[in-house]
Amino acid sequence: MNKKNESVYYISIAITLFLIVVGVFAPDTFKVVGEGAYEFCVNKFSWFYLVGMFAFVVFAIWIAFSKYGLVRLGPDDSRPDYSNASWFAMLFSAGMGIGLVFWGVAEPLNHFVSAGGTSEAANFAIKKSFFHWGLAPWANYTILGLALAYFQFRKNKPGLISTIFIPLIGEKGVKGPIGKTIDVLAIFATVAGMATSLGLGTLQINSGFNHLFGMPKTMTVIVAIVVIITIFYILTAVTGVDKGIKMLSDLNLWLAGGLVVAALLIGPTIKIIETLTNGMGAYLGNFIQDSLSIDSFGDKTWLGGWTILYWAWWIAWAPFVGTFIARISRGRTIREFVAGVLIFPTVGSAVWFSIFGTLGIDASMKQGFDFAQSAISETSTALFKVFELYPFGTVLSLVAIVLLITFFVTSANSATFVLGMMSSNGDLNPSNKKKVVWGVLLSTFALALIYSGAKGGNIESGLKMLQTASLAAALPFAVVLCFCMVSIVKTLKSDVASGELKIEK
Repeated sequence: MNKKNESVYYISIAITLFLIVVGVFAPDTFKVVGEGAYEFCVNKFSWFYLVGMFAFVVFAIWIAFSKYGLVRLGPDDSRPDYSNASWFAMLFSAGMGIGLVFWGVAEPLNHFVSAGGTSEAANFAIKKSFFHWGLAPWANYTILGLALAYFQFRKNKPGLISTIFIPLIGEKGVKGPIGKTIDVLAIFATVAGMATSLGLGTLQINSGFNHLFGMPKTMTVIVAIVVIITIFYILTAVTGVDKGIKMLSDLNLWLAGGLVVAALLIGPTIKIIETLTNGMGAYLGNFIQDSLSIDSFGDKTWLGGWTILYWAWWIAWAPFVGTFIARISRGRTIREFVAGVLIFPTVGSAVWFSIFGTLGIDASMKQGFDFAQSAISETSTALFKVFELYPFGTVLSLVAIVLLITFFVTSANSATFVLGMMSSNGDLNPSNKKKVVWGVLLSTFALALIYSGAKGGNIESGLKMLQTASLAAALPFAVVLCFCMVSIVKTLKSDVASGELKIEK
């Protein structure tokens, strides 16, 4: 490890430990500061999140169809290390995972209730769910993953996010305080974004066991769940990408596919297909307006509580997911990379929300508006309350819990792998010691967030602190992502001009 990354490693650990200590021993202060950060980001920088995410989508589409589209992420004779099926599975598991299971029923139902519970409200709910889980988050991952893969495999640079900035600040700048700051921001954003997801997964696993078996929803149970799963995901992380992560990602795809097929068959199948068709049309037809819509003279509560929180969450995930997909995408062309990262997961998310959103909304229309309000009264239980109204509901709930656990494991072990890389000078095979340290810190930080948010209330109250952590960590990293676009274009132009990169006419 060089001195730069030794300092990055210890600074990042110190920041994470400090936040854990404050969250555990001064939870009220932690909560107040978190809520203040949330209000500041929403009131002052909502416009920046909206414009930035829209710009990422435009840039990703442009570069895929540009003259650089056939450039390989690696030597000209390199080919992909993984089959398309395994690549897609790892993309989907790392990039969405827990969130899809947590919000698959809960988000559409929340929008449905807030918009009045009518058929128009149902269409609005599906469209917004598509929007929040569609092109924008994956474009954000595309930008960082593409830049990292190009520098890492084409120019043989370390797999560090600061490396992307060599064209802008030079080698000396990257090795100095600016480069260190970029890498520390990337690590902190990853820790905050992953802690949010792990916390969501833990809350829902606990809710599932409570709903099915009466297991209490207490901090003690949550700690037990986290400890058991942490041991498992650290064990799989130390086996590396080719063994543990790839195997579990493939398992995730089969489990998720089985749950989708089962839900499609027992639910209102035709209505689900119609929902997918109508939802995709509404999403694409209103994409620009929805992407840039902000009420400058009115209340930003809904925008801040949904779109901005999502955009921040995805940005906080970008260092982790971007680094991971760069790691597994060597040998693919830029066009192939963008198409795979942007389109496949977007379609997959649309199918997911069409099925599970329709299950929830259709059940609410039949059971009455009171059922919908009851189902979302505790967000983490919405999925299980809806499942119990359908045939084999208990079986579906059990499969969902298993899927949550495997998504938890794949997301967390991918994150520990990436954090190990980031704090080891971009080493593609970081030491097991580093992966274990980050694995323990990730889980502990998630517990600290849940504890500080839930203190004085119920466990479900911890959800707010989990979301706030991503929002606060994402703001500075959003700036980093914007400069990534500038850097990759400058590098491509420079490499063409120098003859290092030959573009097919």
